[in-house]
Amino acid sequence: MSKKISIVTVCYNSRKTIRDTIESVFTQKYPYIEYIIVDGGSTDGTLDIINVYKQKISKVVSEPDIGIYDAMNKGIGLATGEVIGTLNSDDFYTDEFVLEKILSVFNDKEVDSIFADLVYVHQGKFDRVVRYYSAAGFTPNKFAYGWMPPHPTFFVKREIYGKYGFFKTDYKIAADFELLVRFLARHQISYYYLPEVIVKMRTGGLSTRNIKSNWILNREIIRACRENNINTNFFKVYSKYLTKVFQLVRKP
Repeated sequence: MSKKISIVTVCYNSRKTIRDTIESVFTQKYPYIEYIIVDGGSTDGTLDIINVYKQKISKVVSEPDIGIYDAMNKGIGLATGEVIGTLNSDDFYTDEFVLEKILSVFNDKEVDSIFADLVYVHQGKFDRVVRYYSAAGFTPNKFAYGWMPPHPTFFVKREIYGKYGFFKTDYKIAADFELLVRFLARHQISYYYLPEVIVKMRTGGLSTRNIKSNWILNREIIRACRENNINTNFFKVYSKYLTKVFQLVRKP
């Protein structure tokens, strides 16, 4: 039996990028897709672009929220697919077979979750890779060092959210890190690594904007580990930047 997959995109004033995100979902060859967009009340014309595709989009919500993770929770709460993935409004899939591959793995491996690789690309030149973020070699003990699989490549069975909860909205930047720690380390759900780049992300995301953002991010990473019984400290967490140097020079 073919599984339905729900893809959730949250956005706010994303007029410049949302079209690429939407089209990367609708060009997928996998037929059983539920696409949900949660907009935070955009005022820049984002909704005009969304409305162009409204007949194909399964559900659209546009209302104020208390942040990106609150919006993600709304989308997950609306999802009815057996598998859920999230795609940010400035990200897009690398080709039209991504979701087909993901569902094939779910069917073959009988795992709770899947993650893969991601590349950061130049804002205006999508073929120019700025950083290669590979999940190869990931194990849950890497969380103590502030390292996690790239969240936009993470797909998980909907029932896992029902069992272990949604995103914690009192985190400003690292709620995705905390969710993965809770799922993969604390509750030890099963996972499979797909060794392929499946998402392209434009540079300039929330967690990489400035020194203050990185300070908040790392404080929240330590908090997430401690809340989920993982022993860590600032020295361990900041060591991840050595890995990021290699990500800048490695290519997929």
